Amino acid sequence: MAKTSLHITNGDVLTTYLNELDILGEKLTWQEMLCEGPTLLNIDSDAFFNARLAFFNAHYNIDLDVNAFKNEIDKLNHSEKYSEIILWFEYDLFCHINMIAVINLIKQKKIHLPIYLVCSGRIQGTKNLKGLSELSPEQLSNHYKEKVKLSNNDINLVSTIWDIYCGKDHNLLKPFIIKSSAFKYLSNCLKAHLERFPSYKSGLNILEKNILEIVRDNTIKSKHHLLGYALNYQGYYGFGDMQIQRIIEKLSLFFIEDSDSLVLNRNGFETLLNQRNISTSIANNMIYGGVNVADFQFNKQQNKLVKTIVNGD
Repeated sequence: MAKTSLHITNGDVLTTYLNELDILGEKLTWQEMLCEGPTLLNIDSDAFFNARLAFFNAHYNIDLDVNAFKNEIDKLNHSEKYSEIILWFEYDLFCHINMIAVINLIKQKKIHLPIYLVCSGRIQGTKNLKGLSELSPEQLSNHYKEKVKLSNNDINLVSTIWDIYCGKDHNLLKPFIIKSSAFKYLSNCLKAHLERFPSYKSGLNILEKNILEIVRDNTIKSKHHLLGYALNYQGYYGFGDMQIQRIIEKLSLFFIEDSDSLVLNRNGFETLLNQRNISTSIANNMIYGGVNVADFQFNKQQNKLVKTIVNGD
C-alpha cells in the first residue's frame, strides 16, 4: 500500500478547508488550547488528560471530550502508513503552544518521519496578520508549496521549550526569544507569553491592559461589542471567544455598564495610570503549563518574571 501524508491541523475549520481544496492525505485535527491550564511532559497519558479535563471543567464549565481527542491522536500510533507529517499552525501563541506539544508528542512516540510546517502570518500587501483559514485558496496552496522542513535542531529546540513550559521557571524561555529557527513567529509568541503574567506595577497583564484601553479610547456599547474589538486587537495571542469573554468578565469591576454603553469607572482609570495594583482584586488562579500565574509578575524594566511579593520567600 502506498504511503500518504499526515496533515495535523489547528482545528476543524482548517481541516474542512483542506478537504475542500482536495489536499491529499489523512487529516488529524488538534482540538486543544494548551496555552491555558496545566500541562505535563508526557502528553499521551492518563495524568495529562485528567489534568486537562479538570481544567476545562473548573475554568470554562466544559466537559472535555477526551475520547474524541484520544481517537484523533491515535493516528500517530500508525506512523507506518505515512511518508511525512505536515503541521498546519499559525503565527499566534495559541497555535504555537499547541504546535510545540504536537512536535513533542511525535518525538515521544519515536516517530522518525520528515516533519514540515505550514505557518501563516504576514501576507504581502496586507496590513494584518492572517490565519490559515483566512487565506484564499491560492494563498493557502502557495503556503503549502513553500512548507518548511524542520531540522533536528528545530525539533530539539521545541522539545526544550516544552520542558520549560511544563516546569516552574518560565524565565528560562528568554534565551529562545533571540534564537533563530524555522519558527519565524516563535520569538513574538514567547515574548507575548511572558507579558501575559500580571504587571508588577498595575497587576494587569498585557491583554487585560489592552481591553481596558479599548474601553477608554473607544465608544463601546456592550460587553459583546468589546469582545469583537478585543478579538481583533490582541496581537500575537490568538485567543478565542471564550478565553476573551472570561477575561472581560474578570475585568467587570472596572466597568460602568448600562443598556447602551460600557465605560471605565474610577478604579479602571487609576489602574491604567499605575496608581493602584489590582492583583488582589482579581483572583487569578490560571495556570500556564507548570506555573500558577499568581506566583509571578512581569517586570517590564527587567524584562523578566519576578516572584509575587506575597508569595516570595
